[in-house]
Amino acid sequence: MRNPKHTKATILKESANLFNVQGYKATSLSDITTATGLTKGAIYKHFKNKEDLEQQALRSLGRQMFDILNKEIKDATSYESKIEVFFTFFKNYLVNPPYAGGCPLLNSAVESDDANPVLRQQSFGMLVTFKSTLRRIMESAKKRNHIKENTDVDQMVHVYIATLEGAMMMSKLERNNDAINTCIDFLRNLNQSILVAVK
Repeated sequence: MRNPKHTKATILKESANLFNVQGYKATSLSDITTATGLTKGAIYKHFKNKEDLEQQALRSLGRQMFDILNKEIKDATSYESKIEVFFTFFKNYLVNPPYAGGCPLLNSAVESDDANPVLRQQSFGMLVTFKSTLRRIMESAKKRNHIKENTDVDQMVHVYIATLEGAMMMSKLERNNDAINTCIDFLRNLNQSILVAVK
């Protein structure tokens, strides 16, 4: 008999990889049973249905993503180095991704629609976490007078995320780093424009 926690973790890991590479709609339960070596009955002992598995798998991918980001952010000692964490994460993603298939937020957001409200809600939750993480860094920098007082933090957060996620999509599609490198250079220059000059 397998350990139930180990079995569930195996199902989550294998299904998350399949969902993120093949897509949520395209991945069948048969694909998951093949990847895990388990029966459908064994999978349904741990998950209510495929939608429940999709939601928990995406949550697991999101947790991995933000665990990596948060650890690096915590270790960074300045506003600029914290922002660089995001740039490095997205740039390295194309060379050495933490999991197969690309950014789970981008993948799930593109695939989710009104026909799959569970997946859409989970994607939305990841976006909220991404925005709040970036916003918290910028608001703290603003209070410490590291970035200009008139900086529109909400605008910057939207521009950063849309630019990084869009650049990721373009670079994966074009199979080179031109888009992500160009967009990160743009964001670095934008970031420099809001820094408070050291007297």
